[in-house]
Amino acid sequence: MSFKSLQQTWFFNVRNDVLAGLVVALALIPEAIAFSIIAGVDPKVGLYASFSIATIIAFAGGRPGMISAATGAMALVIASLVKDHGLQFLLAATILTGVLQVIAGWVKLGTLMRFVSRSVVTGFVNALAILIFMAQLPELTNVGWQVYAMTAAGLGIIYGLPYLTKAVPSPLVTIVLLTGVSMYLGMDIRTVGDMGELPDSLPVFLLPDVPLNLDTLLIILPYSATLMVVGLLESLMTATIVDDMTDTRSNKNRECMGQGVANVATGFLGGMAGCAMIGQSVINVKSGGRGRLSTLTAGLVLLILVVFLGDWVKQIPMAALVAVMIMVSIGTFNWASFRNLREHPKSSSVVMIATVLVTVATHDLARGVLTGVLLSGFFFAHKIAQILRIQVTSSDEGRTRTYQILGQVFFASADRFVDAFDLDESIDQVRIDLTHAHFWDITAVSALDKVVLKFRRKGVQVEVLGLNEASATLVDRFGVHDKDVAEDLLMGH
Repeated sequence: MSFKSLQQTWFFNVRNDVLAGLVVALALIPEAIAFSIIAGVDPKVGLYASFSIATIIAFAGGRPGMISAATGAMALVIASLVKDHGLQFLLAATILTGVLQVIAGWVKLGTLMRFVSRSVVTGFVNALAILIFMAQLPELTNVGWQVYAMTAAGLGIIYGLPYLTKAVPSPLVTIVLLTGVSMYLGMDIRTVGDMGELPDSLPVFLLPDVPLNLDTLLIILPYSATLMVVGLLESLMTATIVDDMTDTRSNKNRECMGQGVANVATGFLGGMAGCAMIGQSVINVKSGGRGRLSTLTAGLVLLILVVFLGDWVKQIPMAALVAVMIMVSIGTFNWASFRNLREHPKSSSVVMIATVLVTVATHDLARGVLTGVLLSGFFFAHKIAQILRIQVTSSDEGRTRTYQILGQVFFASADRFVDAFDLDESIDQVRIDLTHAHFWDITAVSALDKVVLKFRRKGVQVEVLGLNEASATLVDRFGVHDKDVAEDLLMGH
């Protein structure tokens, strides 16, 4: 890598990247512990994973400035595997997940993001904002007034400090200041230390203690395949969001491979599978992080904090981190989408709302996005199907009829194509002019066969004209109206 390339991706924003990485590292600690609890493993499994994934993705990822670590979406998938088979099978599944993600990047699955509509991305963002906010509610229920006061003070600092100075990220000031106040006043409020025990040693390389046989593979493969899909989906969607926030582009296929490399390494270091985190990525961007250095700083500082400065980190009040995450939730939500409900087409609004509802109801990002993509495809197919026009002209005193087809013929418009042809007894010859039409699939070819054979059974001569090269190739390969089999069909065999 040349010095210029290093400068452009690593050292163009050093001060802001380091400070942003520090904020992210502090915000990662309670999340990693919480996700470990969800997965049913020791807190160090999530913390080691967050360190490993963030550090490696800084070098291997395709989206500079994006934060990857242990996540809730992956923890939910892992939980039943840990419960049924234990930690060692989780580590093996994490390694296999990484291998599958590397393969996905190699076959360029990242380009599939082109098929995810803007409405789905907006719904995904809004759903995540709601889920991030909902995740903070347990910290704000059945607690004393001090927690509410600290959270309100944290939000006041986060939103007020930038009006005075932007030299230091306001979330970092919030965490440090509120921790100092809590320790000075000896407040009896929930802290990071109450979440779980922090590790006191560095992670070490180890091989998962599982039998290397087909039975093990059959146990972990379904989990690894699910983790691959969920991880890549969340990572690619988050990369798209960071692209929009920073007005830059990312390499989605490299990101797939980077996620895979990070997960393989994490499995060998005793960590659980992870992926990109939209909350921490938003914190990073809003704190000024833009380059790979911010992600690397987050990973390294996280490890230093939990292993060497654990006694201090334990004192951080959860109220300070809740204030930061509420800021993330507010900043993540696309508030313009409310106004767009009236201005955008109804189909776009339905897709966005459905994505939000399914994601929030199931807490499953993959299901929400899949719902949105399927609805987008349905509405697109319906819309395109309406653009099929058929013009009919007659000549030779009505004995010759020409059908001029304009538009797209595929599975959603094939019935309209067939219904447009009128089997009139007075016709001797039919011309089907396809100069301005395009056939997309075998359903369209089957529709053409159906029309042609229907006329021929009645003794009407049919001429098909103007097929473009792509459509002609499809018809030649799958059509029967101009082959020997058509004669058998006409004869009733």
